[in-house]
Amino acid sequence: MVGMDVVRRELRGSLIALAMVAVTTVVVYGLTQSLEVRRGSVIYLLPVLLAGWHLGLIPALVAAVAGVLWSGYFFFSPYYSFYLSRPNEILNLLLFMVVAGVTSHLANSMKKQTELAKKREKEMGDLYAFSRRLAGASSAADIYLAIEEHLASLVQRKVVLFGAGSDRDAKPEQEALSQRVHAAIAEVQAGRTAATTVDDGAGDIWLVRRVSQKNADFGVIAIDLGSVPAGAIDEVRQRVNDLLSDAAATLERLDVARALNDAKMRSETELLREALIGSVSHELRTPLASILGAATVLSKSALIGKDERLTSLTGVVRDEAERLNNDIQNLLDATRISREQIRPRQEWIEPQDIVNAALERRRRRLSGHQVSLDMDSNLPFIYVDPVLVEQAFGQIVDNAAKYSPPGSPITVAAKRNGHDVVLSVHDEGAGLTAQENAHVGERFFRGPRHATTTSGSGLGLWIAKAFVSANGGKIEAASAGADRGATVSIHLPFATPASQPEVGPDD
Repeated sequence: MVGMDVVRRELRGSLIALAMVAVTTVVVYGLTQSLEVRRGSVIYLLPVLLAGWHLGLIPALVAAVAGVLWSGYFFFSPYYSFYLSRPNEILNLLLFMVVAGVTSHLANSMKKQTELAKKREKEMGDLYAFSRRLAGASSAADIYLAIEEHLASLVQRKVVLFGAGSDRDAKPEQEALSQRVHAAIAEVQAGRTAATTVDDGAGDIWLVRRVSQKNADFGVIAIDLGSVPAGAIDEVRQRVNDLLSDAAATLERLDVARALNDAKMRSETELLREALIGSVSHELRTPLASILGAATVLSKSALIGKDERLTSLTGVVRDEAERLNNDIQNLLDATRISREQIRPRQEWIEPQDIVNAALERRRRRLSGHQVSLDMDSNLPFIYVDPVLVEQAFGQIVDNAAKYSPPGSPITVAAKRNGHDVVLSVHDEGAGLTAQENAHVGERFFRGPRHATTTSGSGLGLWIAKAFVSANGGKIEAASAGADRGATVSIHLPFATPASQPEVGPDD
């Protein structure tokens, strides 16, 4: 089949070469008839050069022979005859053939160099993109995915990469492999064999081997070789092995093993930190609940109420216990968000109920401010998790009270704006600079103006943003500048009238 393709290609090239000679002959005939030109055989070098450059050696030789015959026909006596009798005609033929050979050789060399340059340029571009992707990877899974896609682009076949160690986070393409392929992967991972080929039972041959024979951290790769004939498996396998050897050398040169270890360390450190926060927070909440309950009971005691000093101390204990309880709740919420464990339990609720619940829970904290309400009376129902939204809105109220001077006004509003219900809190406190506004809602962000004067963890608005986003809403902050107050709003979509719950007379 390959030989037939070569014959067809050379035959097609020869026909094109003859066509170029024919075009040249038409031009020469015009010159000889109109201008009576009798010295111009060199013009037949043009089709020879073109055929050698674009079509190859054999079409160029065909053009050379045809060019010599036609040049003898027009430019050598006896004119209009293909008979070659003089030595200069034979010399022309030899010269044309030399030109054809040299031109085709130069053309082939140039094409090979061009293809090689393009291939190297693509490889360098792919390697540069691969390096940038590795530099931006935040976890071992991201690095393994980058390696898998890079190797797939190199071998031009389907590949599945198994990271070193446990595969508890198996991807769908890994689970889709047959039991035979999984067994071969287990053998390579255990070190019982360096590489093997296995039939997956569906007619495809898979090559399974380590990405790097020197470094097991790069994992094990399974490559789908397709329906390869038995006699060609060794050849295909050797070609893939050569490519993977180069890829492994590149990975070692880029120090990917260190990047993988660093990513694993970061991941394990993050899991340990979250587990520690969750454990400590739960352990603290039990005694804290007792302290808060005791402080509440003492604050309502008639005997304590007669002594202003004891009343003040009881109030301090209660306030600090509530603050600590809120901080612990923030840590627990942050752990839930980091582990992506937020599962909203949505139900129909009136926005006014959320606002009233948040204000009631923070009545003591707002007692030193002038709180005013501005709520529409005909707000539509919203389909949200009322606990999450009330907690998010309460966090915004807390911030308004925390960053506003005592006695300053705070306006709480609930309005309808287009297709959204907007719950907002406006204060006349510290406000936001342009830089602070750009970072509002980021984890652990606190403005430098308040870092030393106001306590806080920088988690409140980040948690509120996550809770609101889980319910399909968003948080926006607006301020005229530092010390000019701020307005923080929660935008929640409301349902269409057709999907809203029916309210009976008893409701």
